[in-house]
Amino acid sequence: MKNPRVLITNDDGIASPGLHQLAAAAHKDGLEVVIAAPMNEASGSGTAITAVESSGRVVVEERTVPGLPEVPAYAVAASPAFITLIATRGAFGDPPDLVLSGINRGANVGRAIMHSGTVGAALTASAYGRSAMAVSLDVGLDAVEPPNWQTAAEVARRLFALLAEAEPPMTLNLNVPDVPADRVPGLRSGALASFGAVQINLAEAGKGYLRVAIADSEAAREPGTDAAWLADGYASLTPLQPTCEMHRELPQLAGLWPGQP
Repeated sequence: MKNPRVLITNDDGIASPGLHQLAAAAHKDGLEVVIAAPMNEASGSGTAITAVESSGRVVVEERTVPGLPEVPAYAVAASPAFITLIATRGAFGDPPDLVLSGINRGANVGRAIMHSGTVGAALTASAYGRSAMAVSLDVGLDAVEPPNWQTAAEVARRLFALLAEAEPPMTLNLNVPDVPADRVPGLRSGALASFGAVQINLAEAGKGYLRVAIADSEAAREPGTDAAWLADGYASLTPLQPTCEMHRELPQLAGLWPGQP
């Protein structure tokens, strides 16, 4: 059986060490890897479909990823979701069977994942029939030590087979503590916390301006959530559902349109 073809992307940009570690793990595991990531950081882009055009063409540059000279890699002037979308249309060779997005610098937990470009790429992949996983490392805002990228890559590697065999396609959101691998006690499935790793509040509103404040979220205190497991030192895994309609009747529509029963 042919090994699954996997797209590796992210929102931190083509030069991110986290991207390189995830690609190396997939390549070592025998997956057929192609890398396509934003030229520059695209954090917070969610599922935005944006790209920079030159004469009506999306800008794409071939790159070589350190340690993976045989793996095709492309820097794209576009958001992660756009890159994922065009990959499913054959932009970088045969369309991928799977999409791995990350490793993101910083956790993507709670309902704030809707703003994450890392998670947005995974959700876009699933919306177009591909299983996908977003991978993030819980690097703090004031981290001084080099991130433990290899820890996140190793935890993700253990889930490749699950992802490849999933039917129908699934979306997974994986968050890993920023510690050496031997200090991760296990992997836990958690619900989405109310907020993300940080919380944004309106601090001041004046004439012609707004000021916001960023603070640590208390979502980690909600037992059984992704943020709580991560705060306790575990890797957390949350299955996500891509965008779909809600099956709900709306009786309020009756009479809003002439002739409508």
